[in-house]
Amino acid sequence: MPETAAPPSQTLSRGIRILEILADAGEPLSIDEVAKRLAVHRSVAYRLLRTLEGHGLIRRDVAGRISLGARMAALAAGVAHDLQAEALPELTAVANELGMTCFLAVLDHDECVTLTSVEPRRAIASVAQRPGTRHPVTVGAPGKAILAGLPHALPADASAALRAEVAEAAARGFATSHDEVIPSLRSVAVPLMLPGREVAAVAVVFVASANADIAIAARLERSAAVIRASLGG
Repeated sequence: MPETAAPPSQTLSRGIRILEILADAGEPLSIDEVAKRLAVHRSVAYRLLRTLEGHGLIRRDVAGRISLGARMAALAAGVAHDLQAEALPELTAVANELGMTCFLAVLDHDECVTLTSVEPRRAIASVAQRPGTRHPVTVGAPGKAILAGLPHALPADASAALRAEVAEAAARGFATSHDEVIPSLRSVAVPLMLPGREVAAVAVVFVASANADIAIAARLERSAAVIRASLGG
Protein backbone atom coordinates (compact mmCIF):
# COMPACT_ATOMS: atom_id res chain seq x y z
CA MET A 1 0.00 0.00 0.00
CA PRO A 2 1.61 3.29 -1.06
CA GLU A 3 2.50 5.73 1.67
CA THR A 4 0.65 9.03 1.72
CA ALA A 5 2.49 12.23 2.56
CA ALA A 6 1.68 13.55 6.01
CA PRO A 7 -0.02 16.96 5.98
CA PRO A 8 2.29 19.82 6.95
CA SER A 9 1.98 21.26 10.45
CA GLN A 10 0.12 24.55 10.28
CA THR A 11 1.36 25.58 13.73
CA LEU A 12 4.99 24.94 12.84
CA SER A 13 4.56 26.71 9.51
CA ARG A 14 3.11 29.77 11.22
CA GLY A 15 5.89 29.83 13.80
CA ILE A 16 8.53 29.77 11.07
CA ARG A 17 6.65 32.48 9.18
CA ILE A 18 6.72 34.70 12.28
CA LEU A 19 10.52 34.42 12.38
CA GLU A 20 10.65 35.38 8.69
CA ILE A 21 8.34 38.34 9.30
CA LEU A 22 10.51 39.62 12.14
CA ALA A 23 13.69 39.15 10.10
CA ASP A 24 12.24 41.08 7.16
CA ALA A 25 10.76 43.87 9.31
CA GLY A 26 14.09 45.37 10.37
CA GLU A 27 12.48 46.79 13.51
CA PRO A 28 10.51 45.45 16.49
CA LEU A 29 6.83 44.76 15.85
CA SER A 30 3.79 44.74 18.11
CA ILE A 31 1.68 41.61 18.56
CA ASP A 32 -1.05 43.23 16.46
CA GLU A 33 1.41 43.93 13.64
CA VAL A 34 2.65 40.34 13.70
CA ALA A 35 -0.92 39.03 13.68
CA LYS A 36 -1.84 41.26 10.74
CA ARG A 37 1.17 40.21 8.67
CA LEU A 38 0.56 36.56 9.53
CA ALA A 39 -3.15 36.97 8.75
CA VAL A 40 -4.32 35.36 12.00
CA HIS A 41 -6.27 36.47 15.07
CA ARG A 42 -4.27 38.26 17.77
CA SER A 43 -4.82 35.38 20.22
CA VAL A 44 -3.30 32.89 17.77
CA ALA A 45 -0.28 35.12 17.22
CA TYR A 46 0.10 35.56 20.99
CA ARG A 47 0.23 31.79 21.64
CA LEU A 48 2.80 31.28 18.88
CA LEU A 49 4.92 34.16 20.14
CA ARG A 50 4.88 32.82 23.70
CA THR A 51 6.21 29.46 22.45
CA LEU A 52 8.96 31.12 20.39
CA GLU A 53 9.86 33.35 23.33
CA GLY A 54 10.16 30.31 25.59
CA HIS A 55 12.81 28.91 23.23
CA GLY A 56 14.69 32.22 23.10
CA LEU A 57 13.95 32.69 19.40
CA ILE A 58 12.22 36.02 19.98
CA ARG A 59 12.36 38.71 22.66
CA ARG A 60 10.08 41.51 23.83
CA ASP A 61 11.34 44.95 24.84
CA VAL A 62 9.95 47.05 27.71
CA ALA A 63 7.23 48.36 25.41
CA GLY A 64 6.19 44.81 24.51
CA ARG A 65 7.44 45.03 20.94
CA ILE A 66 8.92 41.87 19.46
CA SER A 67 12.19 41.15 17.68
CA LEU A 68 14.35 38.12 17.00
CA GLY A 69 16.07 36.68 20.06
CA ALA A 70 19.69 35.85 20.78
CA ARG A 71 19.06 32.14 20.21
CA MET A 72 18.48 32.90 16.53
CA ALA A 73 22.03 34.22 16.23
CA ALA A 74 23.37 30.98 17.70
CA LEU A 75 21.33 28.91 15.25
CA ALA A 76 22.40 31.09 12.30
CA ALA A 77 26.06 30.72 13.26
CA GLY A 78 25.69 26.96 12.91
CA VAL A 79 24.55 27.20 9.28
CA ALA A 80 27.49 26.29 7.02
CA HIS A 81 29.74 27.03 9.99
CA ASP A 82 32.92 26.04 8.18
CA LEU A 83 32.06 28.23 5.20
CA GLN A 84 31.30 31.23 7.42
CA ALA A 85 34.50 30.72 9.41
CA GLU A 86 36.70 30.51 6.32
CA ALA A 87 34.93 33.41 4.58
CA LEU A 88 35.01 35.86 7.48
CA PRO A 89 38.71 36.89 7.23
CA GLU A 90 38.34 37.49 3.49
CA LEU A 91 35.10 39.43 3.87
CA THR A 92 36.80 41.58 6.52
CA ALA A 93 39.83 42.22 4.29
CA VAL A 94 37.67 43.26 1.32
CA ALA A 95 35.39 45.45 3.45
CA ASN A 96 38.30 47.38 4.94
CA GLU A 97 40.27 47.59 1.70
CA LEU A 98 37.39 48.86 -0.44
CA GLY A 99 35.43 50.68 2.28
CA MET A 100 32.31 48.69 1.40
CA THR A 101 30.12 46.19 3.19
CA CYS A 102 31.18 42.73 2.03
CA PHE A 103 28.96 39.69 2.43
CA LEU A 104 28.44 36.05 1.60
CA ALA A 105 25.14 35.07 -0.01
CA VAL A 106 23.65 31.62 -0.57
CA LEU A 107 20.68 30.20 -2.45
CA ASP A 108 17.56 29.25 -0.49
CA HIS A 109 14.95 27.83 -2.88
CA ASP A 110 14.18 30.82 -5.13
CA GLU A 111 15.72 33.45 -2.86
CA CYS A 112 19.18 34.85 -2.26
CA VAL A 113 19.98 35.01 1.47
CA THR A 114 22.81 36.83 3.22
CA LEU A 115 24.68 34.30 5.36
CA THR A 116 27.22 36.64 6.96
CA SER A 117 28.48 40.18 6.37
CA VAL A 118 31.20 42.61 7.45
CA GLU A 119 31.03 46.41 7.43
CA PRO A 120 34.24 48.43 6.92
CA ARG A 121 36.01 49.82 9.99
CA ARG A 122 36.43 53.22 8.40
CA ALA A 123 34.08 54.57 5.76
CA ILE A 124 32.31 57.85 5.15
CA ALA A 125 29.09 55.94 4.55
CA SER A 126 28.65 52.18 4.74
CA VAL A 127 25.59 50.10 4.02
CA ALA A 128 24.20 47.61 6.54
CA GLN A 129 23.56 44.13 5.12
CA ARG A 130 22.10 42.03 7.91
CA PRO A 131 22.54 38.25 7.94
CA GLY A 132 19.22 36.72 7.02
CA THR A 133 18.37 39.46 4.52
CA ARG A 134 16.66 37.84 1.56
CA HIS A 135 15.32 38.79 -1.85
CA PRO A 136 14.41 36.95 -5.07
CA VAL A 137 17.46 35.34 -6.67
CA THR A 138 16.47 36.97 -9.95
CA VAL A 139 17.34 40.49 -8.77
CA GLY A 140 20.57 41.97 -7.46
CA ALA A 141 24.20 41.13 -8.22
CA PRO A 142 24.56 38.26 -5.68
CA GLY A 143 21.52 36.45 -7.07
CA LYS A 144 22.70 36.85 -10.65
CA ALA A 145 26.20 35.67 -9.71
CA ILE A 146 24.67 32.54 -8.17
CA LEU A 147 22.53 31.97 -11.26
CA ALA A 148 25.59 32.42 -13.46
CA GLY A 149 27.16 29.44 -11.72
CA LEU A 150 23.89 27.53 -11.48
CA PRO A 151 21.97 28.23 -14.71
CA HIS A 152 19.44 25.44 -14.12
CA ALA A 153 18.11 27.48 -11.17
CA LEU A 154 16.79 30.13 -13.55
CA PRO A 155 12.98 30.21 -13.32
CA ALA A 156 11.22 28.74 -16.34
CA ASP A 157 9.46 32.07 -16.88
CA ALA A 158 12.67 34.14 -16.67
CA SER A 159 12.65 37.03 -19.11
CA ALA A 160 14.98 37.23 -22.08
CA ALA A 161 16.65 40.25 -20.44
CA LEU A 162 17.40 38.32 -17.25
CA ARG A 163 18.75 35.35 -19.21
CA ALA A 164 21.02 37.71 -21.12
CA GLU A 165 22.27 39.32 -17.88
CA VAL A 166 23.03 35.94 -16.33
CA ALA A 167 24.81 34.77 -19.49
CA GLU A 168 26.89 37.97 -19.51
CA ALA A 169 27.76 37.51 -15.82
CA ALA A 170 28.84 33.93 -16.51
CA ALA A 171 31.03 35.03 -19.43
CA ARG A 172 32.84 37.84 -17.61
CA GLY A 173 32.92 36.18 -14.17
CA PHE A 174 30.95 38.72 -12.14
CA ALA A 175 27.52 40.35 -11.86
CA THR A 176 26.50 43.93 -11.12
CA SER A 177 23.30 45.67 -10.09
CA HIS A 178 22.12 49.19 -9.41
CA ASP A 179 18.82 50.23 -7.82
CA GLU A 180 17.46 46.69 -8.03
CA VAL A 181 17.06 45.55 -4.43
CA ILE A 182 17.33 48.92 -2.62
CA PRO A 183 17.12 52.27 -4.45
CA SER A 184 20.45 54.13 -4.85
CA LEU A 185 22.58 51.12 -3.90
CA ARG A 186 25.05 49.33 -6.16
CA SER A 187 26.42 45.82 -5.84
CA VAL A 188 29.11 43.69 -7.43
CA ALA A 189 29.29 39.93 -6.87
CA VAL A 190 31.27 36.89 -8.01
CA PRO A 191 30.11 33.27 -7.85
CA LEU A 192 31.73 31.05 -5.23
CA MET A 193 31.90 27.50 -6.56
CA LEU A 194 32.55 24.90 -3.87
CA PRO A 195 32.63 21.12 -4.32
CA GLY A 196 29.65 19.35 -2.85
CA ARG A 197 27.77 22.59 -2.15
CA GLU A 198 25.32 24.86 -3.89
CA VAL A 199 26.88 27.88 -5.57
CA ALA A 200 27.26 30.88 -3.25
CA ALA A 201 28.34 34.46 -3.97
CA VAL A 202 30.84 36.89 -2.49
CA ALA A 203 29.55 40.43 -2.90
CA VAL A 204 29.88 44.05 -1.87
CA VAL A 205 27.17 46.67 -1.57
CA PHE A 206 27.83 50.41 -1.68
CA VAL A 207 26.42 53.81 -2.60
CA ALA A 208 29.26 55.03 -4.82
CA SER A 209 32.90 54.19 -5.45
CA ALA A 210 35.89 55.47 -7.38
CA ASN A 211 36.76 51.83 -8.16
CA ALA A 212 35.55 50.39 -11.46
CA ASP A 213 33.22 47.40 -11.24
CA ILE A 214 35.79 45.17 -12.92
CA ALA A 215 38.43 46.12 -10.33
CA ILE A 216 36.03 45.40 -7.48
CA ALA A 217 35.15 42.06 -9.07
CA ALA A 218 38.83 41.16 -9.41
CA ARG A 219 39.32 41.76 -5.68
CA LEU A 220 36.27 39.65 -4.84
CA GLU A 221 37.49 36.84 -7.06
CA ARG A 222 40.81 36.75 -5.21
CA SER A 223 38.92 36.31 -1.95
CA ALA A 224 36.65 33.67 -3.49
CA ALA A 225 39.76 31.76 -4.59
CA VAL A 226 41.18 31.88 -1.06
CA ILE A 227 37.90 30.62 0.41
CA ARG A 228 37.73 27.80 -2.14
CA ALA A 229 41.30 26.76 -1.41
CA SER A 230 40.76 26.81 2.36
CA LEU A 231 37.76 24.48 1.97
CA GLY A 232 39.63 22.13 -0.30
CA GLY A 233 37.98 23.33 -3.50
